[in-house]
Amino acid sequence: MRNRLLILLSLLVISAMVLAACGGAATPAAPAEEATVAEATEAPAEEAPAEEEAPAEATEAPAEEAGSDAAAATDGPTLTIWTDSNRAPVLEEIGAAFAEENGVTLDIVQKGFGDLRGDFIVAAPTGEGPDILLGAHDWIGELNASGLLSPIDLGDNADNFAENAVAAFTYPDGNLYGMPLAVENIALIYNTDMVPEAPATFDEVATISQELKDGGAKYGFLRMAGDPYHFYPIQTAFGGYIFGKNDDGSYNAEDLGLNNEGSVASLEWYNSLFEDGLLDVGANIDHDLMTSAFQNGEAAMFIGGPWTLAGIREAGVPYAIANIPSGTEPGRPFLGVQGLMINSFSENQLLAQAFLQNVIATDESMQAFYDTDPRLPAWKPTADSIEDPDLQAFLAAGANADPMPNIPEMNAVWGGWGDAITLIANGTATPQEAADQAQEQVSSAIAGE
Repeated sequence: MRNRLLILLSLLVISAMVLAACGGAATPAAPAEEATVAEATEAPAEEAPAEEEAPAEATEAPAEEAGSDAAAATDGPTLTIWTDSNRAPVLEEIGAAFAEENGVTLDIVQKGFGDLRGDFIVAAPTGEGPDILLGAHDWIGELNASGLLSPIDLGDNADNFAENAVAAFTYPDGNLYGMPLAVENIALIYNTDMVPEAPATFDEVATISQELKDGGAKYGFLRMAGDPYHFYPIQTAFGGYIFGKNDDGSYNAEDLGLNNEGSVASLEWYNSLFEDGLLDVGANIDHDLMTSAFQNGEAAMFIGGPWTLAGIREAGVPYAIANIPSGTEPGRPFLGVQGLMINSFSENQLLAQAFLQNVIATDESMQAFYDTDPRLPAWKPTADSIEDPDLQAFLAAGANADPMPNIPEMNAVWGGWGDAITLIANGTATPQEAADQAQEQVSSAIAGE
């Protein structure tokens, strides 16, 4: 009884905090049946880690889909969490005591990461969705367009979360829609036998590549064709951008920069690699070919993420991780953040808030997530304790990262942007032509034309 009284008090406190933070925002109504959400087109599946794959077509979430045995079955409320296979065991472990002490049934439902968003969009408005959803920060634009998320308050632990992770889950309306768990970004990975010191600029990348090619190496710098996610740090290094920013740091969808001077300059640098014979025109280099070439010693440098480390380490190739090189300015990768979100149609929103604040936002829980699935933590005490030099190097490379835009318009960007890069790789357009086509194509997609 004492514990249940404690959680009741906690819920009342959180309720007051959330109302204060959100200005008394009303719970969104269910979207009209005829309303549709624009299909999300993310970075191609082979470019990002498995957890970032484009979601499968939304289907009705089957009632019999495997979940954990509900923890501490009682006559009290049931708190349902949809998560992936990496986090499910941790949530079961750290949530068991909360469930038992407070008379709560904890139902952990395990899904493929690529299915979580689509299933949630279908199930949440019907009342069949989870109370808490694991997801990526760049989903919140699409989910908010359908009124599916409730604001979250980090409470007394706000200062323990990385500022860029909190910014990523903050929507233009000023509300936070996710409790960050882990961050990820890409960096320059290079073979230390072939490249003793990391290049500081992309001009140096090209020069070193030419020297290696002249010496008999197959590739110096290798990158995937038609890949916008991994091209973004090159684009930003030359002053290019996707969306401009408002004074408060939020993205401005009306300021599209795919053909600005810096974006064109980045395509010109990329095009020079083909003109100088450092990359093969028309070669269909995908993620697997790129990473295997590095592991086999055929390529000296590539831009990749921590998800490539297992294969590199197993191959035994000597390597190091460095910041993205500069062009006219330091290159900035995308920052991706994964975290836990609350369903606005849930009948247990205050209970979900209490679970996040009292169970998730602790040193012990965040360490357990990291120990089970070593990702760069968004929880600063855990991040500061990491001894793995590779992960520390990725953290350093992501210090200036731009959060992946979380506005709905980002869904319209990937196709046209990727097409521009492919045109360069295939030698079928000049950098200016490719950039202009991307600008026009994406502008039309955003306008719904």
